[in-house]
Amino acid sequence: MKAIYTFLLLLSFSTVFGQAYNGANDLKFQVGANLQDNGTGVVSTLDYGIGENISLGVKGIYLLGVEEFSSITPEGAFEDAEFGDRFDLRVRFNAHLGNVINVDSRFDIYPGLDLGLKNFGGHLGARFFFTEGFGLFTELNVPFAKFTQDDDFTVSERPRKQLNNQFNVSIGASFNL
Repeated sequence: MKAIYTFLLLLSFSTVFGQAYNGANDLKFQVGANLQDNGTGVVSTLDYGIGENISLGVKGIYLLGVEEFSSITPEGAFEDAEFGDRFDLRVRFNAHLGNVINVDSRFDIYPGLDLGLKNFGGHLGARFFFTEGFGLFTELNVPFAKFTQDDDFTVSERPRKQLNNQFNVSIGASFNL
């Protein structure tokens, strides 16, 4: 019985101190999985609070599991995803709404914009902290404007160019630093 009371006491302390977003100077690191058509990979973000409800950050994605593409290039060869197709780096702007809509202080929902190597897009994320330093997050990402490169005819004609340039979902762990 003492063990149960001790466990409940520790659990209550851990949930009291966890906060999803603390405002200016708040620093969050997230790492997890990125899921999209034709590929899965790892994602990491680092966000720094510059105001009560605003943060700026960076996001990196690298796709590890990429399906083999059977499309043929104009030259008649099969194409594989290159490093530049698998990798994306983005700067991000987030508006944290958790305390605005008065939900639990451990929960935060944050829409935002991002500018990356492949596109300009938006994201909608949510995170929940179980303790002061650990929580879970999920983000939905969508491109608004896709950038093209010299070797593109159109993005849709080259399936490997869709990698990191389409709707994708990220899930993983979030940490207070």
